[in-house]
Amino acid sequence: MRLSERRSDVSDVLPVAELRRLMREGKQTLIRQFRDGPATVPAASQLVRQISQHVDGVITQLWQQGDLPRGAALVAVGGYGRGELYPHSDVDVLVLLPDDMAEPHGQALDPEATPDPRRAGVEAFITACWDIGLEIGSSVRTVDECVAEAQADVTVQTAMLEARFLCGTRKLFEQFRRWTADVLDPAAFLRAKTLEMQQRHVKYENTPFSLEPNCKESPGGLRDLQVVRWVAQGAGLGRSWAELVKKGLITRFEATQLQRNEGLLRLIRARLHTIAGRREDRLVFDLQTAVAESFGYASTPERRASEALMRRYYWAAKAVVQLNQILMLGIEEHVSGSRDAPMRPIDDRFFDRGGLVEVASDDLYQRDPHAILQTFLVFQRSHGCKGLSARTLRALYNARELMDAKFRADPVNRATFMEILQQPQGQTHVFRLMNDTSVLGRYLWVFRKIVGQMQHDLFHVYTVDQHIMMVLRNVRRFFIAEHTHEYPFCSQLAAHWDKPWLLYVAALFHDVAKGRGGDHSDLGAVEVRRFCRDHRIARDDARLIEFLVKEHLTMSRVAQKEDLSDPDVIDAFASHVKDPRRLTALYLLTVADIRGTSPKVWNAWKGKLLEDLFRATLRALGGAKPQMDAEIELRKQESRQLLALHSMLPGAEEALWKTLDLNYFARHDSNEIAWHARALNRRADTPQPLVSARLSPVGEGLQVLVYAPDRQDLFARICGYFDAAQFSILDARVHTTRAGYALDTFQVITPFFDQAYRDLIALVEHQLMATLTEEGLLPEPSRGRLSRRVKSFPISPRVQLRPDERAQRWVLSVSASDRSGLLYSIARVLARHQINLQLAKISTLGERVEDTFLVDGAVLQHNRSQIEFETELLDALG
Repeated sequence: MRLSERRSDVSDVLPVAELRRLMREGKQTLIRQFRDGPATVPAASQLVRQISQHVDGVITQLWQQGDLPRGAALVAVGGYGRGELYPHSDVDVLVLLPDDMAEPHGQALDPEATPDPRRAGVEAFITACWDIGLEIGSSVRTVDECVAEAQADVTVQTAMLEARFLCGTRKLFEQFRRWTADVLDPAAFLRAKTLEMQQRHVKYENTPFSLEPNCKESPGGLRDLQVVRWVAQGAGLGRSWAELVKKGLITRFEATQLQRNEGLLRLIRARLHTIAGRREDRLVFDLQTAVAESFGYASTPERRASEALMRRYYWAAKAVVQLNQILMLGIEEHVSGSRDAPMRPIDDRFFDRGGLVEVASDDLYQRDPHAILQTFLVFQRSHGCKGLSARTLRALYNARELMDAKFRADPVNRATFMEILQQPQGQTHVFRLMNDTSVLGRYLWVFRKIVGQMQHDLFHVYTVDQHIMMVLRNVRRFFIAEHTHEYPFCSQLAAHWDKPWLLYVAALFHDVAKGRGGDHSDLGAVEVRRFCRDHRIARDDARLIEFLVKEHLTMSRVAQKEDLSDPDVIDAFASHVKDPRRLTALYLLTVADIRGTSPKVWNAWKGKLLEDLFRATLRALGGAKPQMDAEIELRKQESRQLLALHSMLPGAEEALWKTLDLNYFARHDSNEIAWHARALNRRADTPQPLVSARLSPVGEGLQVLVYAPDRQDLFARICGYFDAAQFSILDARVHTTRAGYALDTFQVITPFFDQAYRDLIALVEHQLMATLTEEGLLPEPSRGRLSRRVKSFPISPRVQLRPDERAQRWVLSVSASDRSGLLYSIARVLARHQINLQLAKISTLGERVEDTFLVDGAVLQHNRSQIEFETELLDALG
């Protein structure tokens, strides 16, 4: 019998043993009824509600028969506050005390003082909760203490947002609700929860498609839906999907989708708890089959029961990710007031709204279905745009049914898709965005079949579609100079590859036929052959793409399983690939494929085997070494010739060059390399900073070289000088030599630049060198005046922090409106948090800056300090 079925009578005092029995038996009855019944969404909703009500009855009885302080109140918070308790959830409660029971602060405690007996009653109540079997999480505070905690900790603020009165003094609870609501700043709360969500997503690989997802915490999990409700409630928009519909934030259709997918996630989590017999929110392999069978799925020769369940989960999680993005952007627009901000026209169908692509009308796609793919081409070409607006995402979500067979066969759409593939940049972001919005699977119907398709092996940690996205990303990074430190040899090969898009197509199709039975390489080759024919790809290019898809596992197999010292093995492989062009493409795709399976799969040994096979096969084919080596040697030779013109002794540059890596030579031309060597001749090991400036070779402003022993605040001090001297930094290339020196090159301009540039050069060299020898605190940054254009088209600052490919450093991406002193403001925050700068790429796009930094530091290893850093950085950007 559940306690809620008993007559409520305060005089009916039950011993702890009886309450423990009632608690256990009532809960077990509810779980048993759920476990033995059909796996339906209403059953899960009823379960979590009934468990919460059962706990209400037990804990209220315990409170009423305890010796609790007069005027106190018992409050449910967190999930318990929402009235949702899963079979093994924690029970979070807050004991509200009257003001006269506040803990003394700032006073020495008297060891002989008599403890407040009223607090002893609270401690006895909490102990009794544990004794009866409640896994309780408790806090004891006065209202004033709650307000102070809420101001200091967003997690506490969130828990209090969902507070629910249980028993005690309701007047005190109402005071608590009013006061904690008064201190909530909607904008600050939204920003904190957004950063917290981004941090959580990074923890779970930024994908809902890991093979063992957390149905609560992973992207697309229940927490993403809770975050939306929290920030909506904080903004005064409502607590439920129905209330958000009334406020116009979502449509009725979207509310229905939210309820349906939330119900499925709730059902899966409840089944997980029931089957695991503990609090388990991860769909681990060990439990997937049991959970699937509880849903009624059965394994067949073609498909496991767990695959059917997980595919259903992934589709729900994907929908949650899409709807979460739409809603979070919509709430941000509501809170910031950016909905009414002016927009910059991109063309007659799209606008730029604060760095997001916005459709000109809600019915654009219904009127012109060609605009669906054009959206992504516009996004790809508009370098100032970082995503799609809530309105655009909503329009795409509602246009999915338009992408039918006729849409896929339309020559205009096929031409647009090829344009996206062949753009000089942006493929990684645009294809991920197309996949996230379900457009990629609707256009490439064969791709849709592997969305959410599991891979049961020992090395893949992503679903097939997410693995393909990872491989595409890896291939794309081979062609980006800033990533040469990750794959140096691949970057060398890619530097002179003429058609990167051929590799992108191969990456998209290499695993597209998985899960059908048969050899997915052969089946994929058939699919990509059809794609090439439909999209009118030239015969030679189509044959290369088909070869790559068909043979994408061959090189890995030969490298890891055959004797590479056997000439017959090498000759056989060389005969198979036929020419150096195919070999190069296959090597690049193979490395990208292996690196896209799991962060743990790739290692230096596998890299060496593949590289050894590549070099041996290249020799067998009569080819030459990668051209990037020749390019670097050419740059060095040209640099030596320039040095000779300046009467520098032959070989004098070698001491410096030995301390520099490939990335340095890839990012500087021969003129700059020679200038650096000349400036640092016989001074490369000096402990004193060296500054050299010259007229910029591009014809605008100055180019400034800084060479100094590296230290944490060096970059900030350099930026601080340029800020104070009213220079704007257009570009910064930062390197750290193997000897521990910073070798940084800056492109700067100033409004005071005139014909007396020699005096300005001398002034910069003298003042900057003096600045770098100073000690003490960094000066405050100037607050640069915003241009009229920025005021008319404001850009919301955005910060993204994610681990790099090797998970040893972090990639920090910053987007904001440009102003003088902005880079110094960023550098000060880095220095203040003792974050080391490894690499910086400064990019100014009109009135917008897009800066990328490769950083590391102890502060980034802890969630709380990382959020503090990101918050401070956002404040600096604003």
